[in-house]
Amino acid sequence: MNPSMLRQLWSLIETTQATLLLNLDDTSLVQCLLRQFPTQRPLNPEETTLLQSYIHSRLTLIRDLAHNRVAAS
Repeated sequence: MNPSMLRQLWSLIETTQATLLLNLDDTSLVQCLLRQFPTQRPLNPEETTLLQSYIHSRLTLIRDLAHNRVAAS
């Protein structure tokens, strides 16, 4: 996965409603982020798989960040 994709993903996570990130189950959260992922071109199957695996491996961090955003507001 290239640095541009990583930046796009983490930007998307930061702009997605924290309550949504906290309330979805693992599979739904991964799918939600994949559907919203901004791209100038469609992702190829390999990129989709890499992105899906990366998101899944970072679910705890994503939820921790979302929890902190909720607590701070």
